[in-house]
Amino acid sequence: MLPGETIASGASSTCPDCGMKLELKVLRSGGGYYIGTFCCCGPYSRESGYYRTSKEAQDALDSGFFGR
Repeated sequence: MLPGETIASGASSTCPDCGMKLELKVLRSGGGYYIGTFCCCGPYSRESGYYRTSKEAQDALDSGFFGR
């Protein structure tokens, strides 16, 4: 992971384009479910690896134990 690539490594928690406050949530992409941020501009960050189910990702988010 590069510095500033995730919120945990220094990326802003506010979108620089629209100013929206970014909240961690479970998101989905072609790779599976992940913990990340999304605003009206689109996906902003992927804070975790991929999970097979949304429940696995939600459990990781709820526990606070996730990372890339």
